[in-house]
Amino acid sequence: MSYMLTHLNNGWQVDQAILAEEDRVVIIRFGHDWDPTCMRMDETLYKIATKVKNFAVIYVVDISKVPDFNKMYELYDPCTVMFFFRNKHIMVDLGTGNNNKINWAMSDGQEFIDIIETVYRGARKGRGLVVSPKDYSTKYKY
Repeated sequence: MSYMLTHLNNGWQVDQAILAEEDRVVIIRFGHDWDPTCMRMDETLYKIATKVKNFAVIYVVDISKVPDFNKMYELYDPCTVMFFFRNKHIMVDLGTGNNNKINWAMSDGQEFIDIIETVYRGARKGRGLVVSPKDYSTKYKY
């Protein structure tokens, strides 16, 4: 499904996507289009793209074609989703210990929409860290 999402093909485009958006959350999926985890995440992102278009915009970046951010954002996982608002990285406390990004594929679209809404509301209030509506720590069986 990644072919249905907007691809950013170089570092300048990624910077401009983050800088130019004033009132919506910028969601960037870093990874590879051929990776099975990214394919599942892209499917979810495509399903929710029209539902969240008023308060979020979704982009896809192939980390082998655009390696500029691999060290800066520690992009070592096969699939990574990050949130930005008004040129600021918004961290999400998911209960996993890593607040910078989501590094697994989410298959439930409504669950991901809830996270995006939480990020949007918190970022509009000036918060750099928001708490996810659901705890994804491993002590619970989801």
